[in-house]
Amino acid sequence: MGEKKWTEEEIKTIQEDILASLETVIDPELGIDIVNLGLIYEVELDEDGFCVIKMTLTTMGCPLADVITEQIHQAVSEVEEVKKVDVQLVWYPAWTTDRMSRYARISLGIR
Repeated sequence: MGEKKWTEEEIKTIQEDILASLETVIDPELGIDIVNLGLIYEVELDEDGFCVIKMTLTTMGCPLADVITEQIHQAVSEVEEVKKVDVQLVWYPAWTTDRMSRYARISLGIR
């Protein structure tokens, strides 16, 4: 028999844990976490614990992309079920301030 497969509910819970860990990754320029900034587009997890995080940055060519990616790897490694992480930068749809949470908007004084 193979390894136990997760239920849809368990996967959803693990994805929530991954998102919670990503809230510890702070954009160095804006001082707000990448989840509340709306930079995380998708979190996928397969049965082997391989996690794909699709995200964008506030600007193309952001000089801090490597720093943020490294922090993501460190944060997600705290989630027990995740065995490997692949961070994929995507540019579509383009990020806008509309993707920010209410918390991020208030913190940055954006209406």
